[in-house]
Formats: sequence, structure tokens, C-alpha cells
Amino acid sequence: MDPNRNTPLRAVALVCTLTPSPAPSSAQLLAEQTMAALAEHGVTGKTVRIADHDVRPGVQTDMGDGDAWPEIRDTVLGTDILILSTPIWLGHPSSIAQRVLERLDAEISESDDEGRMLTYGKVAAVCVVGNEDGAHKVSADLFQGLNDVGFSLAPNAVTYWVGEAMQGTDYQDLDKTPEKTAATTATLAANTAHLARRLKGASYPAS
Repeated sequence: MDPNRNTPLRAVALVCTLTPSPAPSSAQLLAEQTMAALAEHGVTGKTVRIADHDVRPGVQTDMGDGDAWPEIRDTVLGTDILILSTPIWLGHPSSIAQRVLERLDAEISESDDEGRMLTYGKVAAVCVVGNEDGAHKVSADLFQGLNDVGFSLAPNAVTYWVGEAMQGTDYQDLDKTPEKTAATTATLAANTAHLARRLKGASYPAS
């Protein structure tokens, strides 16, 4: 049992499906299941489907002209855990997931009074869904980007489901969640919450 389990934690899942609400989304479903698994460890929060918001391309914290990213950024900075959920398209994270990483790139230039990036002390994890192989490659791309912009990653910080090649079944079409995916989601939640609590109690050293 985590001795610091009562330490409150907040999380946000940024869902990077290309499909706006209210259409169903496998990336949304897996993100919601991950948030439910985190709730088992005392983590509260919400999901944000990026396609529902006018997030402008760019690498600044605010691109102006109605850009929706500043409000989403405030949500990310107000939480302890960031979940990035993406489908696989053409063997890569979605273009929306890439845009989120590009917007997060602005955090490299932001720091607190002691020179630490504002994302230091925050933990990230990844959800990946698709109909072809590529979950490891996609998670590797996202892991590198998230780490570059200051997030920490716990062991086994990805949960995923990949359907049979050249078939049309989506994760959301399954009758039930596969046991291995559910177990992987549970491990992600336990390790991510554990690391987030440790970092909340002991900051990284000042630069």
C-alpha cells in the first residue's frame, strides 16, 4: 500500500483523436478507462478532446486570435499527471498529438523562480490504439517528446491495444476490454500515481 495514498492528485487526459465530439472514439475510451484506473489510486481529473477546441499550430504558449491552447495549458499546469491518448495513423501518432507536443515545446522556455521548467515534477503517460502494429513506435515518439518538455515517466507508462492487421475492428467495437490491456492500464495507473506522489513531495533540484 502506498503510504502517501491520501496525498491528493489531479490528472488530465488530452485525447488526440481526429474526430470531434460527440462521435465515439477508441482513443477517448482508453483514456477514460485510464482515468478510471487512476481514480482507484485517489486521482481525480477530466478528459479533454483536443479536436473540440481551436488549438492553433505553433510553438508558443499563446498563438493569439482565439487560440484555445492557453486554457488547456492552464489545466495541464494545474495537474500532477498528464495522459496523452492517440490513435495510430500511418504508423505515427495522430497529427493532433504532434500538435500538442509542439505546443508543449514552449515549456522549454518557461521556468519557475529557481530555474526549473514548470512541467518538472509532473508525470506523463500514454494511451495508444490502432488497427495495425506500431504501438511501441508511437509510444516511443511520445515518450521522447514528453520527456524533452519536462515530464517524468514511470515504468510501463503506456497502455495500448492494436487490432489485427488489415482488419477493421476498433477498440471501441470490442465486446469487452481484453484482460491484458486492462492489466496494463492498471499497472500504468499504479506506477504513474506512485511517481506523481513522490515528486509532489520531493521536487527536482533547482537548475
